[in-house]
Amino acid sequence: MTDAEVYTPPRIWVWENADGGTWGKHNRPTAGATHERELPVGQHPLQLYSLGTPNGVKVTIMLEELLALGHQGAEYDAWLVGIFEGEQFGTGFVGISPNSKIPAMVDHSIAPPVRVFESGAILNYLGEKFGEFLPTDPHGRAECQSWLFWQMASTPYLGGGFGHFYMYAPVKIEYAINRYTIEIKRQMDLLNQRLAECEYIAGEAYTIADMAIWPWYGLLVEGKLYENGADYFQVQEYPHLRRWSDTIGERPAVKRGSLVNRTFRPELPHLRERHDASDFDGLV
Repeated sequence: MTDAEVYTPPRIWVWENADGGTWGKHNRPTAGATHERELPVGQHPLQLYSLGTPNGVKVTIMLEELLALGHQGAEYDAWLVGIFEGEQFGTGFVGISPNSKIPAMVDHSIAPPVRVFESGAILNYLGEKFGEFLPTDPHGRAECQSWLFWQMASTPYLGGGFGHFYMYAPVKIEYAINRYTIEIKRQMDLLNQRLAECEYIAGEAYTIADMAIWPWYGLLVEGKLYENGADYFQVQEYPHLRRWSDTIGERPAVKRGSLVNRTFRPELPHLRERHDASDFDGLV
């Protein structure tokens, strides 16, 4: 379809075939498993099934931060889920993530084991379980939770909205790209204004809100999320957001967490699956 063509939605929509593009073969209007596939289980208390996308990186950053603080129960196995190959629709993964989205985690330190899906829920679960990076005072906790849920609600405009039409759609649609560009610029301005007031997203302390937001908006202002993204969005207009992004990105645990289950950009260090601290030898 060209920009000049006009599409009129039918009175009743019927799914006839894949819609093309990078994700077209995996898009379908039904939920649930499409094939049998068991999940591996390692020796550590926490079993993470994920991929090194921004949503997946949130959780590996949190786990690496917990391990850096010495929490013995935060050891984990990170198993790769190949979403480009449709592995998220296997029976084992759907059993712990009914929505077929990464990341998902199973806590085997509790009997019976506890499943947790959705990245924000996993961050909350780990924050409460270990008593770290989640404020306990009412004001701090409310601020942290508000920004965490802001990320969960706002980032679909950046990923599934802007990212899809800018990077992955089979045709470039000016209206769609412009529509989401305006919203992402507004979101970046919001974060920049917030970070002009305080060191971190939720205040003066580093929290799960930062871990949730950085893999998306930090990498965006660093020009690492989308090709030509730094120039396209004129990231120099957001100095406080860039300052915060640099601060978070220099944390050793963030560097380690960013390597786990990465399958793209092969020129950079990556760790396909993470089981022990020694897996990072030679990488960071």
